[in-house]
Amino acid sequence: MRFSVTRNHAFLLVETSCALVARLPNTLAALERGDIDLYKASKVMQLTREVSDEVAAQVDAWLTNRLADRDPGAIRGSVSHAVQKFDPDGYRERAAKKRALRHISLEHNDETMSTLAGHLPTEVASSIYASMSRAARDRRNKDKSRTLDQHRADIFAERLLAEDGHGKPRAHIHVYVDFLTLVGARNAPATLAGYGPIPDWLVREIASDPDSTWSRLITDSATGQLVEAGADKYRSPASLARLIMARDRECTQPGCHRPAEFSEIDHIISWARDGKTNQYNCHIHCKSHNLLREEPGWSAVPTGDGGMIITTPSGHTYETAPEPLHEPRPGPEDDEPQD
Repeated sequence: MRFSVTRNHAFLLVETSCALVARLPNTLAALERGDIDLYKASKVMQLTREVSDEVAAQVDAWLTNRLADRDPGAIRGSVSHAVQKFDPDGYRERAAKKRALRHISLEHNDETMSTLAGHLPTEVASSIYASMSRAARDRRNKDKSRTLDQHRADIFAERLLAEDGHGKPRAHIHVYVDFLTLVGARNAPATLAGYGPIPDWLVREIASDPDSTWSRLITDSATGQLVEAGADKYRSPASLARLIMARDRECTQPGCHRPAEFSEIDHIISWARDGKTNQYNCHIHCKSHNLLREEPGWSAVPTGDGGMIITTPSGHTYETAPEPLHEPRPGPEDDEPQD
């Protein structure tokens, strides 16, 4: 049997194979069972290639029951979380080196176009993109002659070319972090919407910014799932929206990771079919997947707290549920020594 692949792809295949055999036995077992394919396995390899064999073994063991039925983006997020969990000092050192390599690149394309790209710390890049997207949506509401992408690109150019100090609007990003990590009592990774796990030290740097704003999120310690958002005593539509956006964090369609702030809140069972407006029947869906669900053959049934079972036109079913905001924590009775 012969492969016709590029040199880089061949190198990736060899590197993945060696890592699976030598350092990632549980991931290899998942591949052999058919729980994941080689592409998904390569995501585990890529995010553990710079850690020690000991850390790789810890990450691999932690992933044992966290690989099946998950898309590559979700697997990548879990591996990143585990690497930060088991190697916080090494992660911080590697992050410092990579953040020092930030740069801007210019690539000229065809037909009078070029690509200007910035390789930036993730909280900076996410803030820039969120700020430009918000301004682009405002412009789009007034000027339909240009697409949202065109407005965003024009704002990008205007801000970079600004020389009068008006090119620095306040940025907004969404970070989810548990209180113990925020105060330094834990070093568990937090979540940056649209990106994934980020380390505790970066969260505290973001939180220390005097312009940061706060919302209280209360979770069930046994499951890590959100039970309340904001300080309202009763759930008004606004507080319900805050809860759903904070709980789901991204589009709940399997394989889609569009951040909640760029998506929509919708009913799982539609309002027209007597679907309730509550946290059990409402969830985050991006616009394209909202439209897809209206196509013939698609249906969804809620399982509670934003989870649902999706049936496709082919008859296949997929179950999805929001990721918990933190790992389950033992109660006082669980801390007692066992006989």
